[in-house]
Amino acid sequence: MSTRIGIDVGGTNTDAVLMDGERVLGEVKTPTTADVTGGIVTALRRLVVDSHVPPDRVVAVMIGTTHFTNAVVEAKRLMPTAAIRLGLPATQALPPMVDWPQRLKQAIGNHAYLCHGGHEFDGRLISKLDPDELRTVAEDIGKKGIRSIAISSVFSPVNSEMELEAARLFEAELPGVMVSVSHEIGRIGLLERENATIMNACLRDLAVHIVEAFDSALRQVGIKAPVYLSQNDGTLMSVDYAERYPVATFASGPTNSMRGAAFLSGRLDCAVVDIGGTTSDVGVLQQGFPREASVTVEIGQVRTNFRMPDVLSFGLGGGSLVRSDGELRIGPDSVGYELTSKALIFGGEILTATDIAVAAGRAEIGDARAVRGLKRKVIEGALALIEESISQAVDRMKTSADPIPLVVVGGGSILLGDRLAGASELVKPNHFAVANAIGAAIAQVGGEVDRIFALDQMGRETALEQAKQEAVEKAVAAGAREETVNIVDVEEVPLAYLPSNAARIRVKAIGELALEAESVA
Repeated sequence: MSTRIGIDVGGTNTDAVLMDGERVLGEVKTPTTADVTGGIVTALRRLVVDSHVPPDRVVAVMIGTTHFTNAVVEAKRLMPTAAIRLGLPATQALPPMVDWPQRLKQAIGNHAYLCHGGHEFDGRLISKLDPDELRTVAEDIGKKGIRSIAISSVFSPVNSEMELEAARLFEAELPGVMVSVSHEIGRIGLLERENATIMNACLRDLAVHIVEAFDSALRQVGIKAPVYLSQNDGTLMSVDYAERYPVATFASGPTNSMRGAAFLSGRLDCAVVDIGGTTSDVGVLQQGFPREASVTVEIGQVRTNFRMPDVLSFGLGGGSLVRSDGELRIGPDSVGYELTSKALIFGGEILTATDIAVAAGRAEIGDARAVRGLKRKVIEGALALIEESISQAVDRMKTSADPIPLVVVGGGSILLGDRLAGASELVKPNHFAVANAIGAAIAQVGGEVDRIFALDQMGRETALEQAKQEAVEKAVAAGAREETVNIVDVEEVPLAYLPSNAARIRVKAIGELALEAESVA
């Protein structure tokens, strides 16, 4: 029996499922708590009791969490970080964190250092690395008591040697310091890649505490299985990997929902709408995995360019407020996790989208008598407004005008009927309310390489083989069984504007989670 628990922490609810292979043995939806971890403990306890599965039968727990995104958005629980850029005498006009909100800068101390180093786009040196200059910086960092460093070198995806050399120097000068290097996190684009690296660095301490909190939550319930965290590409990572790359968890919630939608519906190429309590997320699945964003993504008002799913979010959910005074409006404000106390059907005094769904006969929850007095005009108008909002969002995500299959998941799916304009079919699979937790539970482990290779130095075949090997190694490092890892995506883009016959090569590898060895241990 290979029993897994999948957990997804949302802004309104924490969802948990217990699965044996592809069978769902139990599911729980409980309000998210302010400390997040409390909601996880509650969900786990209910899940174990309701499913009658002994805790020692669980071989793995997969968690999708909003901890790290919330920390950046709220500018809380971030550790002081030194941002070191290798690029002098270039790049002085735009120092590190130049586009950051002041509150975020202050939260991590606004410690920025410009040093010599870096490469041109064709691999030529901007200037040599100066070890003495770096030692002076290390001394200042040590005096300030800073324990996390983010190193970014100009065009490090072309040549990462300087970042690695600088990292070794700082680790030698400052024992115990945590170093994040930009070529492992972001893509071409200095400021955006640097921003993503600084974000990663300032979350390293929180990552350690969060992993410990998850372990504590499992111990309270008697579960001794290993914990894995969801990444934003639909795959898992081990806790060690998560402690090193916490930014990889950003947007894992919508990604889990899309992966769960693919699993539950059997559709691998479609649009997915996840309707929660506060917001709706629309994404597109390609071969069962979320389509990635091709442009920069803002996190907490900071532009970044690391791997993120292409998701459109808007303020419509089961808890959205419905106003019928004058012009009919729905959202974007919501009662959120207070739905079960403030909605009309639960004895409250606020008209919500869920009340509309119950009044229209689309759901049987709460006390339907509380909404019998609603005017038919309000009900029909609200339903039309909900469908129009979702239809427009799906159209914005489509790459052609042709209708495409649409899979609807999330607790707020009751807001939709069985048809939608622009969709060739509308599918609401079984267990749709906890698709996000199922997406976490069934996730595989992945590794990705995305960098520039000079083909005149190694040849195209050698470069492709090297990229594939690196992707496999990353998947194994993240917790995959090596013999199960397969290359699922290879993208090669010749860069005509670069000399040396350069090409950008992106390779993604996916493998099965290494459970057996760990559960025996």
